[in-house]
Parts: sequence; C-alpha cells; structure tokens
Amino acid sequence: MTQSTLYLVTGAAGYVASEVVRQLVARGHRVRGLVRRENQLQQVRDMGAEPVLGDIRDREALDRAMDGVDGVFHIAAMFREADQPDSAYVEANVDGVRNVLEAAASAGVKRVVHCSTGGVHGHIADPPADESAPFNPGDVYQHTKLDGERLALDFFRQGGVRGVVIRPAMIYGPGDTRTRKLFSMISKGRFFYVGRGDNLVHFIDVRDLARAFLLAMEREETNAEVYLIAGKRTMSLREFCEITAKDLGVKPPWIRIPVKPMQWAGSVCEAICLPLHISPPLYRRRVDFFTKDRSFNSEKARKELGFVPAQAPEKEIVDIISDYQARGWI
Repeated sequence: MTQSTLYLVTGAAGYVASEVVRQLVARGHRVRGLVRRENQLQQVRDMGAEPVLGDIRDREALDRAMDGVDGVFHIAAMFREADQPDSAYVEANVDGVRNVLEAAASAGVKRVVHCSTGGVHGHIADPPADESAPFNPGDVYQHTKLDGERLALDFFRQGGVRGVVIRPAMIYGPGDTRTRKLFSMISKGRFFYVGRGDNLVHFIDVRDLARAFLLAMEREETNAEVYLIAGKRTMSLREFCEITAKDLGVKPPWIRIPVKPMQWAGSVCEAICLPLHISPPLYRRRVDFFTKDRSFNSEKARKELGFVPAQAPEKEIVDIISDYQARGWI
C-alpha cells in the first residue's frame, strides 16, 4: 500500500494504538483514529491524525469511520475493568470485532490486522509457546479475546475481508502506565515476590509491537494467519527485577510471600468487591503474574513478516526507566 493509503486505527487513544498511529503518520500515511470520548479527539489531532468519534459497539459509527479506508488496525478492546459485567466484555471483544469486520467488508476495506493477546495461551506448560500451543484463557478478558480472534479468523477464511491476527506478549515500553507501579515499587524498595520469582515473563516493547502491526498490514499475501509477537528473550521475574533494580541503583527485591495465602486473599477480595462494583485491592489475576509462565516463540513472525525486535530487554528497561524519570514517575 502506498503513502496515500488511508488507515483506520480503533482505540486510537490507547497505549498500543497511539504508537501505531504515530508510526503510520511518521511514514507519511493518512490516519483516521477512532476514539470513544470527546476528550480524546485532541490527542489524535496532536499525533497528526484525523480523529473520529465512535464506538466499536455502534455499527453506524463504524460505517462512517470506514468511509474511504484501505486498511484497519483493530486494537480497541475492553481490557480489565472491575465495574463491568461479563456481558460488557462480550459486547466489546466479540460483538465489537464482528461489527468492525462487517463494516470493513461493507466499505470495501482491503485488509484488517486484528489485535488479540498472548494471554489466550494462559500458563505456558511447555515453553516457549508457538501459535499452535494449547489455549488456556484464565479470565473473562482472555476468554472473550479468544472468541474474538476465532471470529476474525473465520471471517478472513471466508473471504469477508483479508487479514491476520497478532497475539502480543506482555506489553511494556516508555510511557506505559500499566507497568509504572511495578517499576515504582522496585525503585522504592517496596516490591516483593509472591512465590520464588522464578516464573517466566516475556515482554514486547510497544515500539516493536507497533512495527509488527505495520509489517502485518504490508504483507498482503498473508491471510487468516496468527502471529505471536514477543521480545528477544524470556526472563525469570527475578532476573527482570534484578536488572531493573541495578539500573535504578537500588537493592534488588528479596522478600517472598507464599503463593496460596495471596491467592485466597485475591479470591476473597474479588468475591466481596466485584458485586459492589468496587475495584478490589487485590485480584487473583495479579497473583497469577507471579506464578504463571509466559514464554513465546516469534519465529513465524520473523519468517513471514520479517519481524525482529530492535533491542534486547536490558536496553528496553533502560529506555523505560529514563522515560519514567523524565516524567517524574519514579
């Protein structure tokens, strides 16, 4: 596709989608960014893209957003929100996918790149996992993302529109608010392990992930394929924390808390808080961060998309710390 191509990016104000927008604009493409709230419109303008207000659950809004579009990066999703019922995840992560694909097909869009998650594999019993590894989603977010992914692949196979699915590893990078607390706790000496800290973690820098999305869009010959996108290597959680602590110039975490009591506490907090639409102070899934192995093989993406991570995780961590310090976050 040429530089005059018009791309639509859903969820354009989000962390991953905004990086996709920036990279598309930097390459000279025309970009339309779909956002749900009016206060996000200026953010899209500031990135050099055309903002459009709409919701992936609203087919009419999608029809308007698709006008003249050549390719779609579908990244919008409901991630994890304590005050939302399971049905809301279905509406966004399954019905929303259907709406996007049907609107794209109706508008004559040439290609869709759909964002899923490596979380559909859950705990990786036999690391590293490739695209054929067993599915083992652990919560409503992962279950609905898997359903949405399957729907997209069926749509691609049936010829409604061509496209592929991207499954990112654990996402981090400069400006990431989700890992901010982790880095902040390590910097203040407040981080502790639940268990031994020997579980595997596998991150993908958001800048690399966005580049993988662009590569997937450019490889027009591929259709109905899935690609795991992960960083150069897997680490144990302990190694990750020790590298981070060293770069911060602080003592590495050393306190360890048994797993079972924390799992029980997480389950109790959820049972009490969720029915009241209160965000629990501790989730069972937050304990899973310390116990589940996440390790992925991105060889298929290397061979078919030409995707190779730009840096080793040691350098990515340095970039994140520098960014956080510049923002006054740590």
